[in-house]
Amino acid sequence: MPLDNVLAIRRLYIMIKRYYAIGIAVTATLLIPTEALASITPVLQPGNPFDPDSPFARLYLPQNAPKGKDKVGPAEWTHAYGSPTHNAGFSVSAHAPAWVRRGVQWNFPEARAWPLTDPTPFGAQVDGVKEALPVQTQFYGNALGVSMVRGVVYAESDDMFAYAINARTGKLIWRTSPVGNNLMGNPLVIGNRVFLSAGSVSFNFANVVEFKTDPDKAGRGKDISYNGIYCLNSKTGMLEWYFPTAGDAMPTPAYAYHSLYISTGDGNVYRINASDGKQIWKTHVGGIANMSSPAVWHGRVYVGMSVVPGLYALNARTGSVDWKGEIPGAVNTGMGDVSPAVAHGIVVMDAVANPKIVDGKPTMVTLVRGFNAKTGTALWTDNMGRGAKIPAFKGGVPMIHGNVVYVGSPVTSDYDAINLDTGKVLWTWHVPHPGPAGAARGAPTYYQHMLYISTGPDLYVLNPKNGQEVGHYHVGGRFGIVNPTIVGGTIYLGNSWDWVNAVPVKDVYSGFNTAKD
Repeated sequence: MPLDNVLAIRRLYIMIKRYYAIGIAVTATLLIPTEALASITPVLQPGNPFDPDSPFARLYLPQNAPKGKDKVGPAEWTHAYGSPTHNAGFSVSAHAPAWVRRGVQWNFPEARAWPLTDPTPFGAQVDGVKEALPVQTQFYGNALGVSMVRGVVYAESDDMFAYAINARTGKLIWRTSPVGNNLMGNPLVIGNRVFLSAGSVSFNFANVVEFKTDPDKAGRGKDISYNGIYCLNSKTGMLEWYFPTAGDAMPTPAYAYHSLYISTGDGNVYRINASDGKQIWKTHVGGIANMSSPAVWHGRVYVGMSVVPGLYALNARTGSVDWKGEIPGAVNTGMGDVSPAVAHGIVVMDAVANPKIVDGKPTMVTLVRGFNAKTGTALWTDNMGRGAKIPAFKGGVPMIHGNVVYVGSPVTSDYDAINLDTGKVLWTWHVPHPGPAGAARGAPTYYQHMLYISTGPDLYVLNPKNGQEVGHYHVGGRFGIVNPTIVGGTIYLGNSWDWVNAVPVKDVYSGFNTAKD
């Protein structure tokens, strides 16, 4: 038989097979009772029933899940950066497995992994390196760090996938893409559920027009994609429920009181039931939540908004606004980029402010302010200095440990250590080789008397008493608003080059002692 005839018969066979499969699926659907059909929505379908081999179908590899004693680490993950203080350092028992105490090393490539050894971001030829660096963070790789719970590393990526990875081996457990939207958050893990936040930095033309006529009602992400909170089964990655929002839901929610607290790009703050996603209350405060993730502390929810900039304290039970705090001269996008940290009755927030042309170039300063968590009274303000205007994510995320705040300023590429009670600056450290887009965005991590920072393509270790650099390690790629997640002897990271990295602490700081865990 001629080859052309063989190929034609093969194509016909494949076509009949596909239509047969579709016919079975359609027939099965028609047999579903009418009342059941009414409860089915396309977004809740577990994968694509017509093409299980679709590149966006959920992938589940249970053989790679941790077993027995390897299920170590934090029992849950309730906030972006690990907690309301933003310190993501977690010791383990001296009886924990050796791999946990000594640390492991692996690099997990996500769906759009860009070579870690390539220092040039994807869009550099079009946008230039300065602009392309944050664009790759916003649309390509991991904007925030990762969560580690019971031996599993969870990551959200702008490649539109969420991942669960074995913390010891670096092998994939599941991968899922519940919606065609960017996932820019830090997955929350509570019990057998994982919560993802979906939303991009995009505005469409209608958003821009609305912003021009009434900035207080403008909404980022409206009518662009399917924004909201997605709840997955932590073991399998199966979608359990979806809470839709009109504005983007870029910020990571906060978990407390069996609820999720959400801020969105159209100026709303929500409380929803973490079990079923049902709304409990909704409060419109105005402005836009860029990447400012809420913090919940002692009955209040603290939320940063931009356009118009402000820090809001809401009653966690009722949603009523208790107070609004301001940073003098804050620019429109300033406070919306920063997630507030809270401890010991003080909320810490920062923003870029007071833009000014210097030698023909735009500049701005970073102001850090401490507020009384109960009343909103401004307690102190630290001016971290003036620097060149930088693209995207202009604020640094504060972290509180003890009575000290550690916070960066991307416009100067500096980190300050500030007394939490008085606002006195204890020391300043400048990031070496910060690059054209600036550095110092991510929250540091305090762990075993040392301070760990991920910025640019590198990890640094500082002495928290004086800011002296005592360790350095080159990873490659770039870290956005990423804090090092440290569990036992391993540092886990999310990378803008679309990787998840695991680095032994001892490789970054030679003085690390595994016996202390």
